[in-house]
Amino acid sequence: MNITVDRVLDCKGLACPMPIVKTKKGMEELQAGQVIEVLATDKGSVADIQGWAKNTGHQYIGTIEEGEVFKHYLRKANADEVKEETRYPHTVSHEELIEKMNAKENIKILDVREPAEYAFGRIPGAISIPMGELEERIGELNPEDEIHVVCRSGNRSDRACQLLEEKGFKKLKNVLPGMKDWSGQIEKN
Repeated sequence: MNITVDRVLDCKGLACPMPIVKTKKGMEELQAGQVIEVLATDKGSVADIQGWAKNTGHQYIGTIEEGEVFKHYLRKANADEVKEETRYPHTVSHEELIEKMNAKENIKILDVREPAEYAFGRIPGAISIPMGELEERIGELNPEDEIHVVCRSGNRSDRACQLLEEKGFKKLKNVLPGMKDWSGQIEKN
């Protein structure tokens, strides 16, 4: 498959949120209708790029996997197609979450990072459903539960909260700033 692109953006070796941060900047330099190819090695970038495109109005064309590299293709939207990027308004800090856990409040913690990220360190008792699988595995969650969603930086979990809210979940909180700065207890495989 030969895809004509106007710009190639190398994000290989970068972890969330950097592929999205660089993609945002790269898109600003394109004209409407132009196509960018984003090269990434972070498995989470597959769901991140798709979710970001949906959230902003840019067109996600597709992803090709070549070995360890994901080639993401996006078309820049026309000005009338672009949406202001929204953030999920309900958040919880690490300190608030640790207090709830210590008080043994009835909350579920959903970790939407990739399996390897989850294996190397997670909040005790967290349920693992990677962002890329969330829509197909949504039946594993109870819409009546209070769910605190976590990822590495707060970006994937933000999109996960928005998706779950669209599907009827009401008691959601995005854990900020995510696992990269988590100071509470950790479980590992």
